[in-house]
This record gives sequence, structure tokens and C-alpha cells, in this order.
Amino acid sequence: MVEFTLPKPSRVKKGKLWKAPKGAKNTRRIHVYRWNEDDGGNPKMDIFEVDMDTCGPMVLDALIKIKSEIDPTLTFRRSCREGVCGSCSMNVDGLNTLACTKAISDTKGDIKITPLPHLEVIKDLVPDMTHFFAQYQSIKPWLQTSTPAPEKERLQSPEDRAKLDGLYECILCACCTTSCPSYWWNPEKYLGPAILLQAYRWVIDSRDEMTGERLDNLEDPFRLFRCHTIYNCTDTCPKDLNPAKAIGELKQMMVERQV
Repeated sequence: MVEFTLPKPSRVKKGKLWKAPKGAKNTRRIHVYRWNEDDGGNPKMDIFEVDMDTCGPMVLDALIKIKSEIDPTLTFRRSCREGVCGSCSMNVDGLNTLACTKAISDTKGDIKITPLPHLEVIKDLVPDMTHFFAQYQSIKPWLQTSTPAPEKERLQSPEDRAKLDGLYECILCACCTTSCPSYWWNPEKYLGPAILLQAYRWVIDSRDEMTGERLDNLEDPFRLFRCHTIYNCTDTCPKDLNPAKAIGELKQMMVERQV
């Protein structure tokens, strides 16, 4: 039987226990992934005992409380706190989500927080998104036309506008992409659910005039067709979007234009 093990420098070790302040009665233990390249050591899981009576309702509130009151070296991204920017995407109890919209009350027992899987870690809960956004740039995510620009805006019927619902809301948090096994196996070649959903958003836009060129860009055994319809992407999307459906529509369009 083949046995796979992580390299020694990658094995997560037991970290520090940060006890709750005296007098705290309603506490939760939050296990947080910690790694700092400058330390030269293995990643570790620190445990923070957080007083829930003085903490906000969301996972992000707990992280901010930890950073503000317990350990200021804890590093994570956050911005809007409203599920709009996608900055605070991370893995909470095994599910990729947004820390700002994940309620602590939706979790049971100890809470385990790690960075988005598969991406290289810069520090603690901050993943390196460079490759992800390079792939996003590769689909040219802007309106492309060949006809002269009109004097005013390019018009669109209500019916055509409705086709963009469920697509334009994507905030590029990468929760879906980093939950996809196909992306884990082929990150350099397969674009992943988030980028393909965005690609479909522009292909289906009636104002765009480069549909053929956009589909040509996806004509590759890996860029699109490496999707195996596992549906992890749809299950984990914190915005309740359906990247798997968008990918299926792209595949159908690719086939239809060959007939």
C-alpha cells in the first residue's frame, strides 16, 4: 500500500495556548493556523480562548478581537466586513467561506481556521493570490467591441441583462477555486471555477462583440474541460452562486459551435 506523508517542514505542529482572561464565563476555543517564513519553523496551530460575551457574532469579529486584544502578530486580510470585497476568504471548520459572513453560532465546539487550501501561504491566514489573479487577467474581463462606440451607453434589453444574474455577483474570493480537486491537480493549466464563471459572464453579455475570440481562448484540453463536475465549487460559494452551471454552459457553447 502506498503511503503519502507531508515533507517535515510542512507538517503542522502544536502551537501556543492563549488562555481566556480571568472571569470569562462564556468562552470558545479557536484554533488558528500560524506560519511565518521569517521564523524558519514549521506551521503550527495556536489555540485562543475567546470571551464570547465581549465578541461580535462573526468569525471575523473573533479574529479581530484576537489581533486587537491577545496577539497583535496574527495576520489576515479583511476590508468590507459585508461579504462584498472577498478579502477575508479562509477555511473555517473544513469549509471555504468568508469570515465576515460566517456566524460563530453556526459552528459547534472548537473552531478551526486555516488559509484557503492549495495556495501558497504568505503568512498565517494570508494566501498568495498572484496566480489566481493572473488567470483572471488572462480572460480579459472587460467589455470588448469592434464597432464604434455609441454617443451614449451600449443598450441592453432587460432579458439580456437578466442573463448576467448569478454571474456578476462573483467577488473573486477564490473559495470555489481552492475547493476544486481539478484545480488542485492542474493549477497551472486549468482556470478553475471562479475564472470560468467570470469568463461565461463576458461570453453571455449581449454588449460584448468578441464571443468567438473568448471561446477560442478556452479551446484547450485543460483550461475548461478539466472540470469533472464535482460541484465542490457550488457547495462552498459564500455568495450562493453556481460556477458549475456556468462551466456547463460554456462547454455546451463550445460543442454547439463545432456542429
